[in-house]
Amino acid sequence: MTFDEQTAPAALLERRGAVALITLNRPHALNAVNAALSTAAGSALDELATDPSLRVGVITGAGRAFCAGADLKELAAGRTVHDTEHAERGFAGIVRHFVDKPLIAAVNGFALGGGTEILLACDLAVMSSEARLGLPEVTRGLVAAAGGLLRLHRQIPPKVAARMIFTGEPINAAAALQWGLVNEVVPADQVLDTTLALAERIAANAPLATRASKRIMARSNEVGSDWHEAAWAMNEEEFAAVRASQDAHEGAVAFAEKRTPRWTGS
Repeated sequence: MTFDEQTAPAALLERRGAVALITLNRPHALNAVNAALSTAAGSALDELATDPSLRVGVITGAGRAFCAGADLKELAAGRTVHDTEHAERGFAGIVRHFVDKPLIAAVNGFALGGGTEILLACDLAVMSSEARLGLPEVTRGLVAAAGGLLRLHRQIPPKVAARMIFTGEPINAAAALQWGLVNEVVPADQVLDTTLALAERIAANAPLATRASKRIMARSNEVGSDWHEAAWAMNEEEFAAVRASQDAHEGAVAFAEKRTPRWTGS
């Protein structure tokens, strides 16, 4: 059976228990982002966000690439690559679309430009040993405006980020691991299984506590220094809600009874 891009969804959501596997599904275009992909991926993230039975999201690409960035053919033709009904979600429906559940990038192949920016929007990443990351926008007369210039220098040493940004040169998987851009590097055929195993370990934890932990980390950037009273007030606000939950009580009881907790998400 041949792939028919005209009828196939540009992104897919598959439920693997409590894990949402979101696949960018334009393999013949190396999963380059067009408007259809932005719409479909954004909708998949929204489903992850609103469905309490889903606790973790995994983003990967169909075929041999993770994501080749924006579809330059669409841009050259004067067409948008964004979801015009949800511009607030940003590039690919992902890079400005905050979801308070962990997101893991399963980088199965090269991820350039917007592909790297999707990775930067995720909380964790597993990368193929054969893959490459990079922000080549300056070599094309553009800038990495889908989060690359906002996030890369916060996730790796600023001078390392500056070299990647100013030269446009890609880095290999070993360098990505060295600088902490990814959590694990594995052979290409092990990327998805390794990522799903990591997602399942996370999904086994208390969902309210996991979501609050992500929100605290994200909001800490907004309130400044970790010595600032506003940061601690936000931290205590989130903690108080978790502390009062049934899951917090269940965690303590399960520990005392030496059994696996039964989380309800309440």
